Amino acid sequence: MPSQYLQLLGLVAPVYLLIVAGFTVRRLGWLNVNADESLLRLVVNLFIPCLVLDSILGNASLAQVSNLIVPPLLGFGSVVVGFGLARLASPLLGSDLKMRRTFAFTVGIYNYSYIALPLVVSLFDRATLGVLFTFNLGVEIAFWTVGLLVLTGGGKGSNWRRILNPPIISIVVAVLLNLLVQPEWLPRFLVSGIHTIGSIGIPFALLLTGATIADWLPSLKTGFRPSIVLLSSVLRLGLLPLLFLAAACWLPLSLELKRVIVIQAAMPAGMLPVVISKHYGGDPGIALQVVIGTSIIGLLTIPFWIRLGMHFVGL
Repeated sequence: MPSQYLQLLGLVAPVYLLIVAGFTVRRLGWLNVNADESLLRLVVNLFIPCLVLDSILGNASLAQVSNLIVPPLLGFGSVVVGFGLARLASPLLGSDLKMRRTFAFTVGIYNYSYIALPLVVSLFDRATLGVLFTFNLGVEIAFWTVGLLVLTGGGKGSNWRRILNPPIISIVVAVLLNLLVQPEWLPRFLVSGIHTIGSIGIPFALLLTGATIADWLPSLKTGFRPSIVLLSSVLRLGLLPLLFLAAACWLPLSLELKRVIVIQAAMPAGMLPVVISKHYGGDPGIALQVVIGTSIIGLLTIPFWIRLGMHFVGL
C-alpha cells in the first residue's frame, strides 16, 4: 500500500511541479501578465480543442450511446451535489451572504480539467480520456448555469453563451465525427499534427495556473480564515470524494466512466471560480482561500483517494 501511494504521488507531483514552475516564472518576471491573455487564448482555442479531437476521433468507447449520455449527466450532477452540500454547510462560516455564496460556488467546482487530464493520461488509456471530455461537458453546463445562480443568487442569471466555448464545441464536433467518419479516412499528417498540438495544452494550462496563484497570493495576507480552508477541505477532499466513489461502486457504469469518476473524486477546488467570483460580484478572497487550501492539502489526498477508489471500484 505505501509503495502504491508513493507511485501515485509520483504521478501527481509533476502536475504540481508545473504549477510551481508557473508561480516561479511569474515571480521572476519571465512570464509577464500581459502575455496571459494570448497564452490563455491559445490553450482554450487551439491546444485543448486539438487534445479533445485527438482523444475522441477513432475512440471506439465513444461509439457506445451510454458513454455519450451518462457521463455528461453524472458530470452535471456531481457539481450540483457539491454546490448543495457546500451551501448547506456555509452558515458555519458566518452570516455574510456574499461569502457563503462564493464559498458554495468554489467548493462545488473541482479541478475537473487541468489536474484531472494529466492524471488520466498517465494512468489510463485513450478511451478513458475521451469519456473524461464527455463527462466534463456536463460539468461545464452546470458551472455556467447552476453555478452562477449559486454565486449571484439569480441576480445576474446564468450565461448560456459561456457554454458555447471552443472546448465544448470541439467535444460536440469530435463526437459527431467519431460516429460518422472512419479513422482511416483521415490523413495521417492531420492526425499527427492534431496530436502534437494537443499535447502542448496541459503544460501551458498548468503554468498559467501557477502564474495566477502568484498574482492572487498577496491578497491572502489580509482576511485569511483557517476555518474556510478547514471546512472546504472537509467537504471537497473528504465528504464529496466518498459520494463520488459510492456512485462509481454502485451504479452500472462503463469501466472508462468508473475510472473518470475515481480521478474526479480526488480533485481539489478548481481555479476558475477565483476569476468568475470577481466578475460576478462574489468574494475572490474567499474563493482563493478555498482553492489554495484544497490544492495544497490535495497534494497528499489525491493519491490516497485514487488508490482507495481503484481498490473499491476494482480498477
